[in-house]
Formats: sequence, structure tokens, C-alpha cells
Amino acid sequence: MMANLFSVFDPSTNWFNLSLNWLSTMLGLFMIPFSFWFIPSRMSFMWNKIMSTLHMEFSVLLGKKSSKGSTLMLISMFSMILFNNFLGMFPYIFTSTSHMVMTMSLALPLWILLMIFGWLNNTNHMFAHLIPQGTPYILIPFMVLIETISNVIRPLTLSIRLSANMIAGHLLLTLLGNTGSSIPMYIYLIVLISQILLLTLEFAVAIIQSYVFAVLSTLYSSEVN
Repeated sequence: MMANLFSVFDPSTNWFNLSLNWLSTMLGLFMIPFSFWFIPSRMSFMWNKIMSTLHMEFSVLLGKKSSKGSTLMLISMFSMILFNNFLGMFPYIFTSTSHMVMTMSLALPLWILLMIFGWLNNTNHMFAHLIPQGTPYILIPFMVLIETISNVIRPLTLSIRLSANMIAGHLLLTLLGNTGSSIPMYIYLIVLISQILLLTLEFAVAIIQSYVFAVLSTLYSSEVN
């Protein structure tokens, strides 16, 4: 019996005082076969279709004034988060996206760069964004404070949303798995079916959270232009 339920998320594998668990983030570079890049297949066609659809959607959200290559950065972020979310579904593989160290490393630099770009190039627009149109004069100081706080906590909410959703499903799977040795057989079948359904839901959550992270980053980028 585990003393701490969250210990399943600890990067506990060490070698020369280095945590090897974080190497799972880079496993995609070794697991994707080379034939994927050279030989056209159904997988490559499907992935290219997904990428082109995301490119068109992100281009619409960013607007006509967006710089070229912005969608490439967002699609790459989506792909990396999606791969790590899927990789965490397999047994004995460390889920890096369930840690704030990973999610904050993605959200915070992006937010800082957007703020620097917005305040240096579109200062008047950034000031105007703090006061919604039609705000009564008496509420302007409060609206500036509220908009400033909501803007500052954006990287925190982005990172917490992703890590919390990944942790929640893994905790439910862990709780159901730990009860297998102490329950009757007829209840064990119910638990097994519940785990299969929950695992299917987790795959859907892995896709949705990757998409949400990328779309919110796109919306934040469009606000500074």
C-alpha cells in the first residue's frame, strides 16, 4: 500500500544522480521509424491531414497580420504535448506532462515572449486591452486590476490545466488498479471493464488537452497583434 498516492508521479529512477524518467520526453525521436519520413503511408497521410487542418485553424485565429512560421511553432507544441500524453498511457513510462516543471516550461516562455512583443510593438493596443469597451468610468480602475491579474496568471492556468487533467485520470487508474488483489472475482470484472473505459477516456483527454493548450496559446498570441 502506497503511503502517498501521488508518489506514482515521482521521477524515482536515478543514474549518477540524474533522473532518467525525463528521457521519456525525447523518446519520440527514437521511436518514430525512419520509414515514416521517406515512404508515403496511411499514417503519414493522416498526420499531414491533421497538421494541415490545424494550420488552417491556427491561421484563422492568428489573423492576417500574424508572422509566417507562427503556426509551425504551435503545431510543434501540439505534437510534442500529444505524444507525451499518449506515452504516459503506457505502463511504466513516466508522464512528463503531469508535472508543472514540464508544463510551466512550455507556457511561461511563450507568455513572456508574447508580452515583450506586445508591449514593445503594440503598446497602445495592450493598454486598450486592459479596459473592455463600454466600461463605466467608475469601474475602470477595477477592470484594469482584474485584466492585469487575469493576464499574469495565464501561464499558470495553462500549465495547471494540462498537468491536473493528466494527473486526475492516472490517479483514478491507480486507485482502481490497487483494489484488484482484495476484491471478489465478480467485482474484479467490473473494475477491469471500468479501467478499460477510463483508459479510453484518458486517450480522448490526452488529445483534447493538447488541442486546448495549443488553441489557448494561439488566442493569447492573437491578442498582442
